[in-house]
Amino acid sequence: MKKTIFILSAVVVLTAFGRTAAQEPTEEKNAIQQACLDYVEGWYTGDAERMERALHPNLVKRRIVKLPQTGGHIFNQVTQVDMVEYTRAGFGTQQPLAEGEEPIVEILDIFKGTATVKITSRDFIDYAHLAKFNGTWKIMNVLWEAQDRPE
Repeated sequence: MKKTIFILSAVVVLTAFGRTAAQEPTEEKNAIQQACLDYVEGWYTGDAERMERALHPNLVKRRIVKLPQTGGHIFNQVTQVDMVEYTRAGFGTQQPLAEGEEPIVEILDIFKGTATVKITSRDFIDYAHLAKFNGTWKIMNVLWEAQDRPE
């Protein structure tokens, strides 16, 4: 009888744990995806609130730019404040996304409170690192390229 109670207790505990563990990744994935959509859709719609919500205050967004005049390269870097202000100024709304041009968010990896994501839009490929900060997923780093960028 004691064995039966022990086995039933173990099954209940493991089943409850399994449900929680199974649900959590889906919730985390949804939250990560939403942060990335706030970032990219905020850009194209000029929604500075969505952009700000997606980005950590210490964001650094970078890319390497080839100078056509010299063939040399420079390192271009923008901050969270820059991105919010560019969004507010409507830089992304100059060519809004058409129907069928929805961005693609691919979650490449999640480990504890960190994630790596590839965001593909009509104009850009962004590789983003996110961190769970005060319970909310925020984009911390972005390395990006323009889709039509010549090599």
